[in-house]
Amino acid sequence: MNRTPRAVTLCEQPVTCKHVCMFTESEDEQYRILNPFFLEGLQAGEEVLTIVDAPLRETHARRMREGGVPVDASLASGQLRILASDDTYGRDGTFAAERMYALLEEVLSQAGQGKWGRLRVTGDADWVLRTMQGGDELMAYEAKVNLLAPRHDCSLLCVYDINRCSGQVIADALATHSHVILGGRIHENPHYVEPLEFLTKVALRRSRSSPVKATPLT
Repeated sequence: MNRTPRAVTLCEQPVTCKHVCMFTESEDEQYRILNPFFLEGLQAGEEVLTIVDAPLRETHARRMREGGVPVDASLASGQLRILASDDTYGRDGTFAAERMYALLEEVLSQAGQGKWGRLRVTGDADWVLRTMQGGDELMAYEAKVNLLAPRHDCSLLCVYDINRCSGQVIADALATHSHVILGGRIHENPHYVEPLEFLTKVALRRSRSSPVKATPLT
């Protein structure tokens, strides 16, 4: 069932879109945007789930504390969870769109039936991009999230370090998010492509890049 989206604040602007892409150029810029988003959710009684690279978990928590987020109390209550990328995106060291989609679907379903009801999720794409050969699998996942998010009471924010993204990744991230944060501002994205159309494009791209097997002579 589609749920009427509730506005959340991003870059000091109310946004009702449930799946937003954030490009940032520095850690400082990232937390200027993330910390108010986290704090607003916690103060509104929502659950906050954030996924970061494992070596950065302590730094992530420290930067949140510096931004006024009540990290320790929220972790203790279960309202805030900080998960590692390799325990979510890549449980066996590789990213698989279907597996991550199933995990997110489970998390969203549990949140809707749980203590907090509404869920905010942020995910750092750096681990996935660093460990993958190309970004098709990640972008297939991003497109499928657009089919999943409207069925749940949630806000999903995908975090990309623009300095580590190829031109293809940037183009695909734009194609899979109707709203994007760039230059510290939220924009409605004219390059957004409907999920089924984008998934068809990815499938065609994969088929063209697959090596052609020679037909054995008989």
